[in-house]
Amino acid sequence: MRQLLLALPAVAGLAAATPATAQITLGETGLTLAPTATIASDYLFRGISQTRSRPAWQGSFELSHTSGVYIGGFISNVRFAGTDARQEVDVFGGYRFTLAGANLDIGVQGYLYPGYSRAPGTYELDFFEAYIKGNYEIGPVTLLGAVNVSPNYFGRSGTGVYLEGGADWKTGFLDLTLGARLGYQWIDRNPRWGTPDYAWWGLSVSRDFVLPVVGTTVTASVGYYDTSISRGDCIFGTSQNICGARAMGYLTFKF
Repeated sequence: MRQLLLALPAVAGLAAATPATAQITLGETGLTLAPTATIASDYLFRGISQTRSRPAWQGSFELSHTSGVYIGGFISNVRFAGTDARQEVDVFGGYRFTLAGANLDIGVQGYLYPGYSRAPGTYELDFFEAYIKGNYEIGPVTLLGAVNVSPNYFGRSGTGVYLEGGADWKTGFLDLTLGARLGYQWIDRNPRWGTPDYAWWGLSVSRDFVLPVVGTTVTASVGYYDTSISRGDCIFGTSQNICGARAMGYLTFKF
Protein backbone atom coordinates (compact mmCIF):
# COMPACT_ATOMS: atom_id res chain seq x y z
CA MET A 1 0.00 0.00 0.00
CA ARG A 2 1.23 3.50 -0.78
CA GLN A 3 2.60 5.41 2.20
CA LEU A 4 0.56 8.48 1.26
CA LEU A 5 -3.13 8.63 0.40
CA LEU A 6 -2.60 11.25 -2.26
CA ALA A 7 -4.63 14.18 -3.38
CA LEU A 8 -3.15 15.94 -6.40
CA PRO A 9 -3.67 19.68 -6.45
CA ALA A 10 -4.60 22.72 -8.41
CA VAL A 11 -5.26 24.29 -11.69
CA ALA A 12 -3.43 23.62 -14.97
CA GLY A 13 0.12 24.91 -14.87
CA LEU A 14 0.11 27.58 -17.57
CA ALA A 15 -3.29 29.08 -16.82
CA ALA A 16 -1.87 32.06 -14.94
CA ALA A 17 0.59 33.05 -17.64
CA THR A 18 -1.85 35.60 -19.09
CA PRO A 19 -4.84 37.37 -17.58
CA ALA A 20 -8.36 36.16 -18.29
CA THR A 21 -9.87 37.75 -21.40
CA ALA A 22 -13.07 38.87 -19.69
CA GLN A 23 -12.47 41.57 -17.07
CA ILE A 24 -14.58 43.96 -15.01
CA THR A 25 -13.02 47.42 -14.59
CA LEU A 26 -13.39 48.78 -11.04
CA GLY A 27 -13.83 52.49 -11.60
CA GLU A 28 -10.67 54.62 -11.82
CA THR A 29 -8.69 52.47 -9.38
CA GLY A 30 -6.58 50.75 -12.02
CA LEU A 31 -8.01 47.45 -10.80
CA THR A 32 -9.83 44.83 -12.84
CA LEU A 33 -11.68 41.74 -11.65
CA ALA A 34 -11.80 38.55 -13.74
CA PRO A 35 -14.21 35.91 -12.37
CA THR A 36 -14.77 32.54 -14.06
CA ALA A 37 -16.88 29.42 -13.54
CA THR A 38 -16.11 26.02 -15.07
CA ILE A 39 -18.00 22.77 -15.61
CA ALA A 40 -15.68 19.90 -16.57
CA SER A 41 -15.98 16.18 -17.20
CA ASP A 42 -12.90 15.64 -14.99
CA TYR A 43 -10.36 17.64 -13.01
CA LEU A 44 -6.84 16.94 -14.22
CA PHE A 45 -3.75 18.33 -12.58
CA ARG A 46 -0.57 17.60 -14.49
CA GLY A 47 -2.31 14.73 -16.22
CA ILE A 48 -3.74 13.02 -13.11
CA SER A 49 -7.43 13.04 -12.14
CA GLN A 50 -8.38 14.85 -8.92
CA THR A 51 -11.98 13.64 -8.94
CA ARG A 52 -11.47 9.91 -9.69
CA SER A 53 -12.68 10.51 -13.25
CA ARG A 54 -15.85 12.28 -12.10
CA PRO A 55 -17.16 15.74 -13.14
CA ALA A 56 -15.79 18.91 -11.54
CA TRP A 57 -17.38 22.26 -10.69
CA GLN A 58 -14.92 25.09 -10.29
CA GLY A 59 -14.71 28.82 -9.75
CA SER A 60 -11.93 31.38 -9.78
CA PHE A 61 -11.30 35.09 -9.50
CA GLU A 62 -8.36 37.34 -10.18
CA LEU A 63 -7.90 40.93 -9.06
CA SER A 64 -5.17 42.67 -11.07
CA HIS A 65 -3.70 46.18 -11.15
CA THR A 66 -2.30 48.11 -14.08
CA SER A 67 1.10 47.95 -12.34
CA GLY A 68 1.19 44.20 -13.06
CA VAL A 69 0.49 43.04 -9.50
CA TYR A 70 -2.35 40.52 -9.04
CA ILE A 71 -3.96 38.22 -6.49
CA GLY A 72 -6.55 35.51 -6.93
CA GLY A 73 -8.20 32.33 -5.81
CA PHE A 74 -9.54 29.03 -7.14
CA ILE A 75 -11.95 26.42 -5.74
CA SER A 76 -12.91 22.96 -6.96
CA ASN A 77 -14.48 19.76 -5.73
CA VAL A 78 -12.05 16.86 -5.32
CA ARG A 79 -12.40 13.20 -4.42
CA PHE A 80 -9.53 11.03 -3.21
CA ALA A 81 -9.73 7.41 -2.10
CA GLY A 82 -8.99 7.00 1.59
CA THR A 83 -9.43 10.66 2.56
CA ASP A 84 -12.33 12.94 3.45
CA ALA A 85 -10.92 15.83 1.37
CA ARG A 86 -13.79 17.12 -0.74
CA GLN A 87 -12.66 20.60 -1.77
CA GLU A 88 -9.50 22.34 -2.86
CA VAL A 89 -8.96 26.06 -2.34
CA ASP A 90 -5.96 27.77 -3.92
CA VAL A 91 -4.67 31.27 -3.29
CA PHE A 92 -2.08 32.95 -5.48
CA GLY A 93 -0.41 36.26 -6.18
CA GLY A 94 2.34 37.65 -8.32
CA TYR A 95 3.62 40.19 -10.79
CA ARG A 96 3.36 40.29 -14.59
CA PHE A 97 5.65 42.25 -16.87
CA THR A 98 6.99 42.30 -20.42
CA LEU A 99 10.64 41.71 -21.30
CA ALA A 100 12.05 41.57 -24.85
CA GLY A 101 8.58 40.95 -26.25
CA ALA A 102 7.80 38.07 -23.87
CA ASN A 103 5.04 38.25 -21.25
CA LEU A 104 6.40 37.00 -17.92
CA ASP A 105 4.66 36.12 -14.68
CA ILE A 106 6.37 35.52 -11.31
CA GLY A 107 4.37 34.45 -8.27
CA VAL A 108 3.49 32.05 -5.47
CA GLN A 109 0.53 29.70 -5.15
CA GLY A 110 -0.79 27.87 -2.10
CA TYR A 111 -2.83 24.65 -2.33
CA LEU A 112 -5.21 24.15 0.59
CA TYR A 113 -7.70 21.40 1.49
CA PRO A 114 -10.09 22.78 4.13
CA GLY A 115 -12.14 20.13 5.87
CA TYR A 116 -9.53 17.42 5.42
CA SER A 117 -9.11 15.38 8.61
CA ARG A 118 -5.57 14.08 8.82
CA ALA A 119 -5.62 10.49 10.06
CA PRO A 120 -2.77 8.95 12.09
CA GLY A 121 0.05 7.78 9.84
CA THR A 122 -0.87 10.10 6.96
CA TYR A 123 0.67 13.41 5.93
CA GLU A 124 -0.39 17.01 5.56
CA LEU A 125 -1.87 17.84 2.15
CA ASP A 126 -1.36 21.61 2.02
CA PHE A 127 1.74 22.99 0.30
CA PHE A 128 2.91 25.93 -1.83
CA GLU A 129 4.92 26.53 -4.98
CA ALA A 130 6.83 29.46 -6.45
CA TYR A 131 6.54 29.82 -10.20
CA ILE A 132 7.70 31.70 -13.24
CA LYS A 133 5.61 31.51 -16.41
CA GLY A 134 5.81 33.15 -19.77
CA ASN A 135 4.40 33.35 -23.26
CA TYR A 136 5.62 34.72 -26.55
CA GLU A 137 3.45 35.40 -29.60
CA ILE A 138 4.62 34.62 -33.13
CA GLY A 139 1.75 35.52 -35.44
CA PRO A 140 -1.19 33.19 -34.68
CA VAL A 141 0.98 30.95 -32.45
CA THR A 142 1.59 31.56 -28.74
CA LEU A 143 4.49 29.68 -27.18
CA LEU A 144 4.21 28.99 -23.44
CA GLY A 145 6.51 27.79 -20.68
CA ALA A 146 6.53 27.43 -16.89
CA VAL A 147 8.76 26.35 -14.00
CA ASN A 148 7.21 25.54 -10.60
CA VAL A 149 9.28 24.74 -7.49
CA SER A 150 8.07 23.63 -4.07
CA PRO A 151 10.49 23.29 -1.12
CA ASN A 152 8.26 20.58 0.39
CA TYR A 153 5.82 19.20 -2.12
CA PHE A 154 2.46 17.59 -1.55
CA GLY A 155 2.33 15.17 1.39
CA ARG A 156 5.71 16.35 2.67
CA SER A 157 7.35 14.56 -0.25
CA GLY A 158 10.37 16.85 -0.37
CA THR A 159 11.47 19.16 -3.13
CA GLY A 160 9.19 19.18 -6.17
CA VAL A 161 10.22 20.66 -9.52
CA TYR A 162 7.86 20.93 -12.47
CA LEU A 163 8.56 22.02 -16.06
CA GLU A 164 5.93 22.63 -18.72
CA GLY A 165 5.95 23.84 -22.29
CA GLY A 166 3.34 24.21 -24.96
CA ALA A 167 1.79 26.15 -27.78
CA ASP A 168 -1.61 27.52 -28.80
CA TRP A 169 -2.41 28.04 -32.48
CA LYS A 170 -5.29 30.25 -33.58
CA THR A 171 -6.07 28.36 -36.76
CA GLY A 172 -8.37 30.93 -38.38
CA PHE A 173 -10.74 28.06 -39.20
CA LEU A 174 -14.11 28.41 -37.45
CA ASP A 175 -12.30 30.44 -34.74
CA LEU A 176 -10.77 27.22 -33.40
CA THR A 177 -7.61 27.18 -31.27
CA LEU A 178 -5.41 24.08 -31.13
CA GLY A 179 -3.37 23.56 -27.98
CA ALA A 180 -0.52 21.23 -27.05
CA ARG A 181 1.13 20.75 -23.63
CA LEU A 182 4.06 18.68 -22.37
CA GLY A 183 5.11 18.62 -18.72
CA TYR A 184 7.49 16.75 -16.43
CA GLN A 185 7.26 16.41 -12.63
CA TRP A 186 10.24 15.55 -10.42
CA ILE A 187 9.56 14.51 -6.80
CA ASP A 188 12.24 14.14 -4.11
CA ARG A 189 10.55 11.36 -2.09
CA ASN A 190 8.73 9.24 -4.65
CA PRO A 191 7.47 6.51 -2.25
CA ARG A 192 5.76 9.11 -0.08
CA TRP A 193 4.37 10.95 -3.11
CA GLY A 194 3.01 7.77 -4.66
CA THR A 195 4.39 7.70 -8.23
CA PRO A 196 7.75 7.80 -10.01
CA ASP A 197 8.85 11.04 -11.64
CA TYR A 198 6.69 11.31 -14.73
CA ALA A 199 5.77 13.13 -17.93
CA TRP A 200 2.31 14.08 -19.13
CA TRP A 201 1.02 15.50 -22.39
CA GLY A 202 -2.19 16.74 -23.91
CA LEU A 203 -3.79 17.96 -27.13
CA SER A 204 -6.93 20.09 -27.20
CA VAL A 205 -9.19 22.13 -29.44
CA SER A 206 -11.19 25.07 -28.11
CA ARG A 207 -13.46 27.87 -29.25
CA ASP A 208 -14.87 31.01 -27.64
CA PHE A 209 -18.55 31.88 -27.85
CA VAL A 210 -20.31 35.03 -26.66
CA LEU A 211 -23.72 34.74 -25.00
CA PRO A 212 -25.42 37.90 -26.33
CA VAL A 213 -28.08 38.11 -23.63
CA VAL A 214 -25.66 38.39 -20.71
CA GLY A 215 -22.47 39.36 -22.55
CA THR A 216 -20.56 36.41 -21.10
CA THR A 217 -17.76 34.68 -22.99
CA VAL A 218 -17.84 30.88 -22.91
CA THR A 219 -14.83 28.77 -23.85
CA ALA A 220 -15.70 25.24 -24.96
CA SER A 221 -12.82 22.76 -25.11
CA VAL A 222 -12.21 19.06 -25.67
CA GLY A 223 -8.88 17.31 -25.31
CA TYR A 224 -6.94 14.07 -24.94
CA TYR A 225 -4.44 13.58 -22.10
CA ASP A 226 -2.05 10.88 -20.95
CA THR A 227 0.94 10.28 -18.64
CA SER A 228 4.04 8.08 -18.62
CA ILE A 229 2.86 6.39 -15.38
CA SER A 230 1.94 2.72 -15.73
CA ARG A 231 -1.24 1.48 -14.09
CA GLY A 232 0.76 -0.43 -11.47
CA ASP A 233 2.81 2.66 -10.58
CA CYS A 234 -0.23 4.94 -10.28
CA ILE A 235 -1.39 6.21 -6.91
CA PHE A 236 -3.31 3.42 -5.10
CA GLY A 237 -1.97 0.94 -7.67
CA THR A 238 -4.66 -0.78 -9.71
CA SER A 239 -7.57 0.22 -7.46
CA GLN A 240 -8.25 3.21 -9.70
CA ASN A 241 -6.78 4.35 -12.99
CA ILE A 242 -6.47 8.09 -12.31
CA CYS A 243 -3.15 8.30 -14.22
CA GLY A 244 -4.29 6.76 -17.49
CA ALA A 245 -5.20 8.22 -20.87
CA ARG A 246 -8.54 9.98 -21.13
CA ALA A 247 -10.61 12.43 -23.12
CA MET A 248 -11.93 15.48 -21.31
CA GLY A 249 -14.29 18.33 -22.07
CA TYR A 250 -15.13 21.55 -20.28
CA LEU A 251 -17.05 24.82 -20.47
CA THR A 252 -15.54 27.95 -18.87
CA PHE A 253 -17.70 31.04 -18.35
CA LYS A 254 -15.78 34.35 -18.22
CA PHE A 255 -17.96 37.09 -16.76
